[in-house]
Amino acid sequence: MNEKELQKQLQTKVKRRLAPLFARYNMDFSGLESTMKWKPIVLVIGNYSSGKSTLINELVGQDVQRTGQAPTDDSFTVITSDVGVDTSEVPGSTLVNDSSMPFGQFKKYGERLISHMCMKRIDSPILENMSIIDSPGMLDATSEKDRGYNYMAVLGDLAKMADLIVLMFDPHKAGTIRESYNAIRNTLPEKSGEDRIVFVMSRIDECDSLSDFTRSYGTLCWNMSQMTGRKDIPHIYLTYSPTAIGPGSAVEGWPQERRELIEKINNAPGFRINHILEDIDRKVNEVQIVAEAVAGFTQRCQKVSWKITKITSVVALLLFLFGDVLLNSLISFPESTLITAVRTGTFSLGNLVIPAIFGLVTLTIGAISFSKVAFPQMLKKVLANGSDLVRLDNDYRKNLWIKMEQKAKENLAGLSVRDLWSGYGRSLTKIQGFLNNDLKGYYDKIVN
Repeated sequence: MNEKELQKQLQTKVKRRLAPLFARYNMDFSGLESTMKWKPIVLVIGNYSSGKSTLINELVGQDVQRTGQAPTDDSFTVITSDVGVDTSEVPGSTLVNDSSMPFGQFKKYGERLISHMCMKRIDSPILENMSIIDSPGMLDATSEKDRGYNYMAVLGDLAKMADLIVLMFDPHKAGTIRESYNAIRNTLPEKSGEDRIVFVMSRIDECDSLSDFTRSYGTLCWNMSQMTGRKDIPHIYLTYSPTAIGPGSAVEGWPQERRELIEKINNAPGFRINHILEDIDRKVNEVQIVAEAVAGFTQRCQKVSWKITKITSVVALLLFLFGDVLLNSLISFPESTLITAVRTGTFSLGNLVIPAIFGLVTLTIGAISFSKVAFPQMLKKVLANGSDLVRLDNDYRKNLWIKMEQKAKENLAGLSVRDLWSGYGRSLTKIQGFLNNDLKGYYDKIVN
């Protein structure tokens, strides 16, 4: 089975098995579904004039994106090639409404974003099994109102979908852009794995000398340490205009960096299935810990409910048998008790009325005491601190709970007494079964 067939099979099974479970816990399945749709994606981001368009044009072998020192494009542009489809441009309004593509989720950002999205279909062999998304240049000082949509949120959603993220810097603005800082520090680590991010310093041919290049590279490394909060700087690829090579140029001695970068981008489709499985694994673990909290609470409530039911049942039985005797001793009513009527052979249905009332009232009081007293108190307690509902025996689980605690509380707060017996335990078992069997099986297929 090739990767395309495996991806299609995985998409069908995941939708059938997981979509109902995600819906049950009020969790968004569309993001996971989008990950499995369409082709591998390379997302190219960076500040204005960082060389994004130049790199893309070189990759696809034609001038599909405008280049220049000044800002040339403020749109998210999906660039792809389809067999049998002529060169064309698709507007954002069509793009987000095409169910065969993964961009429907971006409708939530409104018309301002949609009007700044488009797809370019071109004739390029490299894009038959891959797509490239060019992005608006990052800014140093902006707000959501300036763009009309939440740029960082859009970037985060695209990062979740991408199989490779190419983050580009130019030597004149080596990592000092505020939106670059936010992307590296917050958005990308939250939405994508570090292994999917490639850092690139481009346009090194514009450095006047080797010392100028060294100074720019050192500045970028220092800024990267500040942005990542780490001392171990990730590898930074170097690239330049292929026409800039000449004697005395700062790019001399660096052609392997450029070749490795292009090779890494061209190999992005090979990461696709692994990334899909990683995303599924992450999202299913998120829904699992929420399901674990809900199932843990319902099981706890069931135990208390059964305990109250047992006690009230015993009391109800005793009152059924002897309640009329006690009542008769106090007010001489009824004239004949149930036990007396049975013993003397004078039993009639009328002898059951008082015992039945005693029994039913007792059972009703037990049910009310659970639903109106015990259940609300238990719910209030877990909403204040529900960490004991889930297993937190390692750092991964602890961090996962921190991330999903609010979603778990939302689900718990929406429970009613009748939900306690609606199969939350079975739902958890299905989620665990998918992780332990189905997902593991797909990982094994890739390895083998």
